[in-house]
Amino acid sequence: MNEKELQALVNLLDDPNNEIFEVIQPRLLNQGTEIIPFLEKAWENSFNELFQQRIEDIIQKIQFSNTSNALSNWANTQSDNLLEGAYLIAKYQYPDIDYDDILKKIDIIKQDIWLELNENLTALEKIKIINHILFEIHGFRRNSTNFYSPQNYYINNVLETKKGNPISLSIIYAVIAHKLNLPIYGINLPKNFILAYKDELVAKHAFEDDNDEGVLFYINPYNKGAVFGKREIDFFIKQYKLEYQKSYFTPCSNKEIIKRLIINLIETYKNLGYPNKITDLEILKKKLD
Repeated sequence: MNEKELQALVNLLDDPNNEIFEVIQPRLLNQGTEIIPFLEKAWENSFNELFQQRIEDIIQKIQFSNTSNALSNWANTQSDNLLEGAYLIAKYQYPDIDYDDILKKIDIIKQDIWLELNENLTALEKIKIINHILFEIHGFRRNSTNFYSPQNYYINNVLETKKGNPISLSIIYAVIAHKLNLPIYGINLPKNFILAYKDELVAKHAFEDDNDEGVLFYINPYNKGAVFGKREIDFFIKQYKLEYQKSYFTPCSNKEIIKRLIINLIETYKNLGYPNKITDLEILKKKLD
C-alpha cells in the first residue's frame, strides 16, 4: 500500500459510521508495525477524539499482534534465551522498550560479578559473590511493600527500580548466571519461585541416587540468594499442604518460567480488575503450550 492509499484510509477513521471503520481497520492492521509512525503522526495532527481513539486502538492491536508472534517464535526457536522471553512479556506492557537497553543493564551486573570469579572457587563461593554483587552492590531487593503490583513482573521495571518479586528476581539471577556459564536453573515451586545449582558429579557423590537431576543446592533470590537444601522444600510443601510433585525439586524449562510469569500476572490483573489485560495474557500464555 502506497502512502496516498494509506492516507486515504486513515482519513476515513473520523467517519462516525462503524460499518466503514469495520472495513478500514483490518486493512490497516495488515500493514503491521511499519505504519505505526504514520498513525502516530496522524494522531498528533488531529483534535478529533473518535479519530484519536481509533488510531490508539489500531496501534495497540498491531503492537500486541507483533508481541504475540514474537513470543510464539521465541517459544519455538529461541527459548534458550530467557532474557528475551522476559523482555517480550515486558514489551506487552511497554511496547517501546528496547532490548539492548535491558541487555546493557544485565551485562553491567554480569561484568561486575565476572571480575570476582575464578575457576578455583567452589559453587557456594561463586553464589556468595553473585549475592554480594547483585544484592549488596547493585541493591536488588524484594518489593515487600507493593508485592502484588504488576510492575514487579516486568523486567525493565525491575531493573530500573531494583525491586521485584520471587520470579522476576529469579529470572534476573538466572540470566546473569547463564551469561557466566554457571549451571543455575529455575524451579517452578508453587507460591514461590526459586533456583537450583546443578552439578551432577558432585551431587551424585553427595546424595547418591537421591540427587534430583544433579541439583547440588537451591537458591532463593527473593531472600538475597539464600542457599538451602531439599529438606527446606519438603518443609515448604508440608507447610502449605501441597501435593508432592517431583517438579518442585527439579529444574524447569525457560518456557515454563515465562508461562509461570504470565500466570502470575493474570492473577494480579484479576485482583486489580483488568479483564482486557487478562484476555491478552491468556492469548500469550497459549503461545507457550
